[in-house]
Amino acid sequence: MSENVRASAAGTAVAARHYVLVCSVCGHRQGDDGTVLECQGDHAPALLRTEYRDRRFTPRAGAEGIFRYRDWLPVVAAGRSAGRSTVFRSRGLARALYVDELWIAFNGYWPERGAALDTCTFKEFEAHTVLGRLPDDPWILTVASSGNTGAAFAWAASQGRIPCLLVVPEKGLSRLRFRTELDPCVTLVVIEDGDYPDAIDLAARLGRLPSFRLEGGVKNVGRRDGLATVMISAVEAMGRLPSHYFQAVGSGTGAIAALEAARRFMEAGIDGPLPRLMLCQNLPFTPILDAWQAEPEPLDRTPGHYREVLRQSCADELANLAPPYAIGGGVRDSLVESAGDVLAADNAAVQEAMKLFLDTEGIDIEPAAGVAVACLADAAARGRLDDGSVVLLNITGGGRSRLGTDHALIPATPRLRIPVGAVRHAETVEGIAALCDH
Repeated sequence: MSENVRASAAGTAVAARHYVLVCSVCGHRQGDDGTVLECQGDHAPALLRTEYRDRRFTPRAGAEGIFRYRDWLPVVAAGRSAGRSTVFRSRGLARALYVDELWIAFNGYWPERGAALDTCTFKEFEAHTVLGRLPDDPWILTVASSGNTGAAFAWAASQGRIPCLLVVPEKGLSRLRFRTELDPCVTLVVIEDGDYPDAIDLAARLGRLPSFRLEGGVKNVGRRDGLATVMISAVEAMGRLPSHYFQAVGSGTGAIAALEAARRFMEAGIDGPLPRLMLCQNLPFTPILDAWQAEPEPLDRTPGHYREVLRQSCADELANLAPPYAIGGGVRDSLVESAGDVLAADNAAVQEAMKLFLDTEGIDIEPAAGVAVACLADAAARGRLDDGSVVLLNITGGGRSRLGTDHALIPATPRLRIPVGAVRHAETVEGIAALCDH
């Protein structure tokens, strides 16, 4: 597509959309063609936010999944089979932790609860929303992942037959197992003996090529507003905002999204205050905790330090070396605005929490979810919750073992395997580009 034709198509898309993009620092408002990631204002980096034409909370009657909230999603097309969070008031776990009012937003596979996310994590929400935001003739969307995000984008892109390139470390490949084979529009590249940072590095190099476009991570409003549906589903079920929101975080994108959704509810007339963000990390890999505790002076920790301790954490899906902590509208601003805090749990506590959840609620959960449960248990034991606290716990992945028992899953087949030492070679990028062209 020529640049003139692309610009014309983008202009049409902007005119048709039910929202505008607003800079979280300078307040500049602009339209969207489905690919805008940054404000062009002369200031430090800042996240864009969506401002929807309809500020009322009006779920679409009869609609299923996250597109029930389409008026608060930056999409021009609704994907198929996009589920949503299953929200319920806990009895078993609440009793075990002595938390009077505990609500669980379960994101995974749990037939008895009506949870049927195909890839077992809330990453599906961001994948369907990002893809639904794209213009009709997108570039090859390029996504780096430690596993869960890659699985979600692979499945959603395969359903919609949207060209997508996924780069994942080899140890994340086990999370890419599906009920059917993926469509050929999805190209999977695996880095042997690599980590998530290696996947990010390679994806960034590919994203500089003309035919590829980086998905954008936290900068993509589709990603954040898709994840915001966890809070939206919870408020619809609870009838109010929670006082505390517990979630395991790698980048913190989901937590930023939760606060943005809460703010949107308050604008719609739902009583506040904003829920306190209680962000949870897995010791010893704790870049967000370290940055938060080091305020106001930054902690002198190098990427090399975090790479070293990354392999010591059981929740490798939380491995993000450069979370959006200081960016305008990012993690730090969200913590300050919500009077939040950052907590941490070691591997032993995480394993114990995973077993506790299985014993009290009856379903397996991912290590990341175990981090959140462990941090909630510690906060409750230390008296950090009062009798009036209304807690929302985001279970960021569950039921994977149950899914494998109920269905014969097909492992995704990589189109290319790359040794970690070749990630930064120009020939590697050229080879992947040629592979996608064919």
